[in-house]
Amino acid sequence: MVNAPRLTVSPHAFPKRAGSDPVAGPVGWRVSDGPVGYDAAVAWMEARADAIARGAAPECVWLLEHPPLYTAGTSARPGDLVAPGRFPVHATGRGGQYTYHGPGQRVAYVMLDLDRRSRDLRAYVASLEAWLIATLDAFNVRAERREDRVGVWVRRPEKGPGVEDKIAAIGIRVRRWVSFHGISLNVEPDLSHFDGIVPCGVREHGVTSLVDLGLPVSLAEVDMHLRAAFEAIFGATAMEGAETSD
Repeated sequence: MVNAPRLTVSPHAFPKRAGSDPVAGPVGWRVSDGPVGYDAAVAWMEARADAIARGAAPECVWLLEHPPLYTAGTSARPGDLVAPGRFPVHATGRGGQYTYHGPGQRVAYVMLDLDRRSRDLRAYVASLEAWLIATLDAFNVRAERREDRVGVWVRRPEKGPGVEDKIAAIGIRVRRWVSFHGISLNVEPDLSHFDGIVPCGVREHGVTSLVDLGLPVSLAEVDMHLRAAFEAIFGATAMEGAETSD
């Protein structure tokens, strides 16, 4: 067990502007214990994002797992779907290319009101990257961002000079200045499931996970550090009821 860190405010802080939120209170924090179907998750996100935009609900982060599936972002290239019959493929409105989701991967859907924080989408993505990097640092994993490719990467010198593997992906969508979709962090997924796609269109590098790096941690431990690191960047959270729809 890794103890939760006490984090100071991150240099990538992405706070609400003072007095700007008509829905008082912290960001809602939801955790689903069982797998959640992709279509059900998207429907829930879209409804929550709409409520946030109308000032009828607080911002929200939803942690979950999906059953094995591929998603195709708005920049997905048909040739990057290597095994089209392996798992269901869901076209999605988020940015990016093909991504895998499945058991052992922690997905965090992030619904924040960027109109009341900042409309700078580059800064928002950088804050998501910083959130993942801080979470991984709690497990003594040095993860890094790259200017030429979105996501979070780990150097693998034991595999050869210059080899890097992706440990976390980012794909967002914004509607009425409320974000949805979000991040995925590989904890203990079956890495062979990524073989059916070219993940995020990057052929030169592979994928890894915390377990692949020799760290057999649980989703509960990862969730604890995700929450602490999130609060250092985006502000306080409060638990909401879990969604377990399939």
